[in-house]
Order: sequence, then structure tokens, then C-alpha cells
Amino acid sequence: MHLFSIPLRVYIEDTDAGGIVYYVNYLKYMERSRTEFLRSLGYDKPAILDGGLLLVVHAAQINYRRSARLDDQLHVTTQIEKLARTNVEFKQRVLRGDELLCEGLIRIACVDAQTMKPCAIPAVMQDQLGQFFYSQTERVN
Repeated sequence: MHLFSIPLRVYIEDTDAGGIVYYVNYLKYMERSRTEFLRSLGYDKPAILDGGLLLVVHAAQINYRRSARLDDQLHVTTQIEKLARTNVEFKQRVLRGDELLCEGLIRIACVDAQTMKPCAIPAVMQDQLGQFFYSQTERVN
């Protein structure tokens, strides 16, 4: 299956006094991967869209499996799990080599910046996400 992936190294600022990655930093790593995924589609500021729209985290389900440590080389994967009119759900994983450290389902909603009410994802973005999503599912089937 096609995955978008970015490499990351664990720095001292990411860890506690024992050199273990602080739990919230896995969410930051996932955010970076989603941001770079959207950049790869041509969105320079992925959270801010034309027409006064924003992309915001609506829900996050995280499972921690193993700890990353200071100076580990990680990679964070992003794939589209579900695509709807007003939101997209990403399946994300943080790995050290082939070892799964953390995985999550992150739902991103498109909202009006003024009212913060859900809006349809712009058609162009919906098409781009759809092409990526359907190319993933074709490889699985």
C-alpha cells in the first residue's frame, strides 16, 4: 500500500529527563507528517485554505506501543483511512525501523474560520485527496 512518510530524529527537547519521548510529541510528529503530505499536494499553509476555511483536528485516537528514545531515527507515515465531504480521517504510524511505536486515527474537519462550523472540503482538495485515497485502495484490492 502506498504511504506518505517523513523521517524524524528524536532530539533532547522531545524527551523527559530519562531520554524517553514525551507522549504528546507523537501527536506533533503526526502533525508534521500530515502537514508535509498536504504540502506535497501543493498546499503551502495546509491548515489555512482559501475562502476563509481552516483544517482543524476534530478527533484523535492514539495507541502507544513502545517508547522512542533520544537520538532514535523514526519515520512517520500518513495514509487516508476515510474521506468524507467535510472531513478526512488519517491513519498514522510512528515507527523505528519496522517497529511500531505509536499509531493513531486523526480526523481533520474543514470549518469556516469565522463560525467554526463544518464546511465542505474545497472541490479541488477533495479531488486531490480522493486520487491519493483511491490509489491506496486499488493497491490493497
